[in-house]
Amino acid sequence: MKSQFRVAVINDEITQDFGRACEVASKEFGMDWIELRGMWNKNLLKLDAREIEEARRILEKNKLRVTDIASPLFKVDWKGAPQSKFSPGRDQFNADFTFEQQDEVLERSIELAKAFNTDRVRCFDFWRLDDQVPYRAAINEKLQNAAEKAGKKGVVLVLENEMSCNTATGAEAAKVLSAVKSPYLMLNWDPGNAATHDEKPYPDGYDLLPKDRIGHCHCKDAVKKPNGKGYDWSPMGRGIIDWVGQFKALKRDGYQFAVSLETHWGGGGTPEESTRQSWAGMKEVLQKAGALYALACGYVRPAPTPPRFACDLRIRKRSSVCLHVDNPHAAAMCRLSAR
Repeated sequence: MKSQFRVAVINDEITQDFGRACEVASKEFGMDWIELRGMWNKNLLKLDAREIEEARRILEKNKLRVTDIASPLFKVDWKGAPQSKFSPGRDQFNADFTFEQQDEVLERSIELAKAFNTDRVRCFDFWRLDDQVPYRAAINEKLQNAAEKAGKKGVVLVLENEMSCNTATGAEAAKVLSAVKSPYLMLNWDPGNAATHDEKPYPDGYDLLPKDRIGHCHCKDAVKKPNGKGYDWSPMGRGIIDWVGQFKALKRDGYQFAVSLETHWGGGGTPEESTRQSWAGMKEVLQKAGALYALACGYVRPAPTPPRFACDLRIRKRSSVCLHVDNPHAAAMCRLSAR
């Protein structure tokens, strides 16, 4: 599978059995990357040293690299503001951290990024307020300080536009990124979440974004509910989002980080089957966008990595037929490997 993107899936969208999730992502889906959120019915931040080592062993066995730590950082109420109506009555994804614990959540997330050899940590913009204006400057300062702290450790925070948080759309994300100028705060662009706020994520929301500040992308689709009020999740490619156009635009704009499947849709009967069906749709739209190729010769284009990581160019002799019509260098390498 060849792509300029880091094509991935969030592990617990498949199953809480981490070994099984990695096996499906690697062997069935053909991915080289995976996003980590939770496993074995525990939030990632609550794993002990033995579990972290076991997870690393499973990743190595399946030859998977980690796109980011999908941390719940800042997915809490803003202290001093009225409680958000989106503030859940129970923990989400086995995360139940308080506002006072957010500095610890940040430190732990950075530690996990180091343990899993990634330079990215996902964060949020606190549970959504009816009026965030009185608190916006203080929230921006909190994001700025957290980003600078992460940056000193070689880590970038990727802020997700989350439908239940203060940054939910492309328009809102553009405002926050304009106010918080740290190079260590980038965006986890989630068109699906933007759509649930009645924004047309592509092209409208995307056009507002600073393209050099997009550091991650979540992939899911949505449809209008039958009564026309609100939205339901759907498999990739079967909803209202123009994912072909979105992937083409990301490719055109030089984006080279993750496009990570976050299924959410449960119509397949089980999380694994739902994710399998949604991956089939995602794969199809990536191919239509010219952003994913299956090559008979077995050449796998290495995903772009930070300078401190080594690329792993892999050329395997699986066929004497080469499809590298667009890459003379790779074609030459394939001819050599076939001798």
